Amino acid sequence: MSWDGELLRIDENRVEIPKGTIPGMRTNAIIYANESMVSQIRADNAPLQAANVACLPGIVGSSLTMPDIHWGYGFPIGGVAAVDANEGSVSPGGIGFDINCGVRLIKTDLLMSDVSKDMDRLMDALYANVPSGLGSKGLKRLGIKEMDEVLQNGSVWAVENGYGWENDIEMTEERGSMASADYTKVSDKAKKRGIPQLGSLGSGNHFLEVDVVDKVFDERVAKAFGLKEGQITITVHCGSRGCGHQIATDYLQQMEQYVKSHGIDLPDRQLACAPLNSALGDEYFSAMSCGANYAWANRQMITHWIRESFENVLGDSAESMGMDVVYDVAHNIAKKERHIVDGSNMDVLVHRKGATRAFAAGRSEVTMKYRDVGQPVIIPGDMSVGTYVLVGMKGAMTDSFGTSCHGAGRKMSRKATSSLNASDIESAMADKGITLRRGSEEGLVEEAPQAYKDVDEVVSVVCNSGLTGKVARLRPIGVVKG
Repeated sequence: MSWDGELLRIDENRVEIPKGTIPGMRTNAIIYANESMVSQIRADNAPLQAANVACLPGIVGSSLTMPDIHWGYGFPIGGVAAVDANEGSVSPGGIGFDINCGVRLIKTDLLMSDVSKDMDRLMDALYANVPSGLGSKGLKRLGIKEMDEVLQNGSVWAVENGYGWENDIEMTEERGSMASADYTKVSDKAKKRGIPQLGSLGSGNHFLEVDVVDKVFDERVAKAFGLKEGQITITVHCGSRGCGHQIATDYLQQMEQYVKSHGIDLPDRQLACAPLNSALGDEYFSAMSCGANYAWANRQMITHWIRESFENVLGDSAESMGMDVVYDVAHNIAKKERHIVDGSNMDVLVHRKGATRAFAAGRSEVTMKYRDVGQPVIIPGDMSVGTYVLVGMKGAMTDSFGTSCHGAGRKMSRKATSSLNASDIESAMADKGITLRRGSEEGLVEEAPQAYKDVDEVVSVVCNSGLTGKVARLRPIGVVKG
């Protein structure tokens, strides 16, 4: 199916689905997209999901979707919806199954000349020390008590147990631990799925990437972030593994029953929800917060093993190599925040599903180090082109509940990539000077570069819209794929 409904052009970077386009819309839907993107967006039919989200009980403002939009579960990937924190509903489909899938950027003081002769050894070490692939297991086996502590405290648990540095916490969204977490709201099945996987990348679109800062667009902000041209960085993209997936599954089942028993009218059963102030809504939010904490602990442990890998191969300490965390951002999460809605300050719950918080300078939630410039926003492209580092701007605070895109966004389904050849992909990567380590051929093909949109175009839309500003572009020289 494709979308044949209205997409009214607001300006060069946004189109609108008017309220009333489908029955039950409580507001309009806005999609960030330039004209060249529209045909592909229509073909994917994700605009239908954007319109469906506008039916969510308690939604305020517009249903929003970023330019990396594509079909998802309930919400489109790239979807953003704020609901009244007192009267609105929370929907697991607005967060996704991989709770707190996110991106962490680690800088170094190294240059290409410091690593070029050791790239094969370095990538071998990273591939060996950071478990990746379908069903991958972490290097540390937890007991159930430790698992409860991970769910409750996130990155704080990891650092207290020797996985990283105290300053890593300051450079992590929410300081790596949502206070709303309550491990008693997480099922034993979710805990058991998460225990063996903590400290692993997993499969799918998750990756570890060694990059070089290819271009700096904003010297002032780049300096604040500790970035400069020619510098080696590391990007990590992963989430809450089976633990988060099970949390979402558990509560979706309960919410589907809640919707039926309370007569809540929704256009799609995948939008199953419950009032945030209900017992079920509160329990899900607490469990989701645990899933987010697990993901932050996961990326924190991976950071530790990345540092160890560099130390072992290059023969210097991580401290001497300047291996500091620049920032860690979530892009599958719901957060209680205060925003201006219709001219008034309002407490809202912002669902971000394949969308990144992009707070501007001055917001108290932004770590003190960056409060004068704005929050770092880390946007990966496909594995052959690398990552953009952006910064939150005032336009995001007025227009998108402080939100930007999260990546390039898929344009081909995983099924559609099956005709591609893994050897061709590996050769193309090698021709670009990228050292690749991967698990299965199937996983590599599913994540082929041609499966993704042009990240340059996606980033241009969010920057031209005033949501974010360009800071730097990172070019991959080594990639680990699950």
